Amino acid sequence: MREQDLYAPVKALLARQGHVVKGEVGAADIVAVRGEEPPVIVELKTRFSLALFHQAVARLAVTDHVYVAVPRPEGRTARRVLRDNLALCRRLGLGLITVRADGLAEVHCDPGPYAPRKSARRKARLLREFDRISGDPNAGGATRHGLVTGYRQDALRCAAHLAENGACRGRDVAGATGVSVATRLMRDNHYGWFERCGPGIYALTDEGRAGLRHWAYSWEEGDP
Repeated sequence: MREQDLYAPVKALLARQGHVVKGEVGAADIVAVRGEEPPVIVELKTRFSLALFHQAVARLAVTDHVYVAVPRPEGRTARRVLRDNLALCRRLGLGLITVRADGLAEVHCDPGPYAPRKSARRKARLLREFDRISGDPNAGGATRHGLVTGYRQDALRCAAHLAENGACRGRDVAGATGVSVATRLMRDNHYGWFERCGPGIYALTDEGRAGLRHWAYSWEEGDP
């Protein structure tokens, strides 16, 4: 779908609302006027891009009623792309219009101030993970080596205890390492580091030994 293919559906949408619509007015792709109301500006692009949002934000110096219009996303990531860009539009005070393959234009949000509600649950989860991580093992923005989470550090503590002491009961590992969920952690075995060799007794696998080498020091001192 080309930019000019978006024009007719968006114009029809605005015209149904009583606007007089014209294309390519000044630097704007679409300008719509209804009586004495402030003008509506719509910026058209074939996909979401930083340039599109730059243009739309610049139009806010002319009017508060600015929309971006793109073809409706399709494919496996369509829902996420639409959701994420809808959130960005709201945050910037922009409206969002998409045009479907059948030529129907849909308004997903109108321009205006927006403040997302804070989630106490997400905040609490973030702070729990912060407290659980020992030291500062992750360089911000670096994921090549892999992220050191509080869960991984607990698994490393359990693995280190087994490497030093051999097969142990889960409750003994919990007592020695301070990992209260040691038994469940080794039973779930998300990393393939542990094997059950008796009721409540676990030993370290070859993958676990490799994990200890790969993640050396990331669980004790907290260094990357």
